[in-house]
Amino acid sequence: MTGPDDDNAGPDGIDEGKRMVRLGGDKGLSLAERVAERFHRLTWRTPIHGLRLKGRHPLKLIAVPDDPFAGDVARGRAMLDGMLSFRGEQRPIAALDLGKRETNRAFSDYVQGFSWLRDLSTVTTRAQATPIAEQLMRRWLDAHADSVSEPAWRADLWGRRILLWTAHAPLILSSTDLVYRSRVLNTLARGARHIDRGADKMAPGVPRIAAVCGVVAAGLLIPGGDARRGTTEAALAKAIAASVFEDGGSVARSPLAQLDIIMLLTMLRETYVARRLEPPAIIGETLARLVPALLGVTLGDGALSSWQGGGPLTAAFAAQVVDATGVRTRPLRQARDWGYQRLAAGEAVVIVDAAPPPVARLVEGGCASTLAFEMSDGPHRLVVNCGGARAALAQIPATLADGLRTTAAHSTLIVGDSNSTAIHADGTLGRGVGEVELTRQESETSSRLEASHDGYARRYGFLHRRQLVMASDGRELRGEDSLLPASKRRKLGATPFAIRFHLGAGVGVTPTADGQAALLRLPGNKVWQFRCRGGSLAIEESLWIDGEGRPISTSQLVVTGESPAGGASVSWALKRAT
Repeated sequence: MTGPDDDNAGPDGIDEGKRMVRLGGDKGLSLAERVAERFHRLTWRTPIHGLRLKGRHPLKLIAVPDDPFAGDVARGRAMLDGMLSFRGEQRPIAALDLGKRETNRAFSDYVQGFSWLRDLSTVTTRAQATPIAEQLMRRWLDAHADSVSEPAWRADLWGRRILLWTAHAPLILSSTDLVYRSRVLNTLARGARHIDRGADKMAPGVPRIAAVCGVVAAGLLIPGGDARRGTTEAALAKAIAASVFEDGGSVARSPLAQLDIIMLLTMLRETYVARRLEPPAIIGETLARLVPALLGVTLGDGALSSWQGGGPLTAAFAAQVVDATGVRTRPLRQARDWGYQRLAAGEAVVIVDAAPPPVARLVEGGCASTLAFEMSDGPHRLVVNCGGARAALAQIPATLADGLRTTAAHSTLIVGDSNSTAIHADGTLGRGVGEVELTRQESETSSRLEASHDGYARRYGFLHRRQLVMASDGRELRGEDSLLPASKRRKLGATPFAIRFHLGAGVGVTPTADGQAALLRLPGNKVWQFRCRGGSLAIEESLWIDGEGRPISTSQLVVTGESPAGGASVSWALKRAT
């Protein structure tokens, strides 16, 4: 894994001065699509679907691939103590009812997807892990093997299950109980037949990639599947085309989804290695596009920036995932479809969301974050987004998690205390930002980014334009946020606005006497000065979801003002003082 940016990185594909327009929308599933999806699920209960699941009973796996990723040590140790634990939710293994539908979807997917096998195998020997794994496997089979229902038989979960059951087969197939072994293998084959017809009905992105990876892996590892290899690999290529932009970003625009797709494809590649077969070129080519895009949204500490409900995770985890791919590359600085712009100079890194939010059908828990930015100085985060709506601990109240998705929870401008893109009561995104215009210029002295969005045009009659200029030594970031009339038919009266700069954990804030500036002290005694003109500066409380999903109390700088019908402008600067 390379450093944040090499000094001799060159233009890195940046089209200087080029005007780019990125269009978005609020499209969810259409009525016809919802009806078709519902009908498909209803067919699971029919005798015809039951017949489709029948076939030859495999006696063994052709090969056992390696799992290239280490599990979570804390979760693995909890299992040794008799507990299943995920993002703050805990259940005693002995009392766990695998047939009961969990209200916490994240915990349910962790249990039903069997990613706990990875955690368990990371912390102990095969001899110690096998009884725990077999106990949970037997109980899952009793609850779900003979009954096709959600969520257990959801196609993406079956895809993950196939990858993990085969990679950790020694933990679940070492028993001398031949009836149990036969049941595991037969259920595996039935699951593969189930998703073979349903994988392409999953939403593009992680769900479809997970399902199709399971189909391909099953064909490689269950006897009799080689004849369909060409068909399943064609389905994989089609799923990737629908799920990954040309620039390597995932269609959900989520760094967590990006990481997940990388892990799924890397695990699938291991099934080819186990069979001593050459993986299809599409896997390597896609990983070569995915990794630079992922690195492009990492900050100076090596961890992810917080976008579309995700948190930073940890630098060690991100590095492990990248290392497992074998891809060595620089961070992507300019992504047209992925939508993130990266400015990097000296020890400073700035990442900007320069695209509309993902369309509703492609992401759950999307965020109204257009034109927000995060900034780090070396390993320290200076400006952040609150983040973590989909990565926070289970104990965080639902109202707070919903609040983390709002525009106010991101470091950008907010008009009328409303979101730039509507967030509906059911969690989906609605109308708002539909178009983002962007220009970028590079020179020997600075990097300049100018972008605007129309999220407030319909309601308030304004476009939001943000200009950012980073000095070539990384010691200064100058910005200007403007509200521009969207048309001649402007609304009358003053419109309130606020520009929020959420500060990283551990950043101390001291206001200056004139009330227009503040000193920001980072851990390690680095000091930055913030100064603004065109609004009133205040310091308020904030919070940030850390790499473990925990809420951390922080501060935020808030610049407020009112815009007349003709528009308003606020200039500000962050300058390294020491």
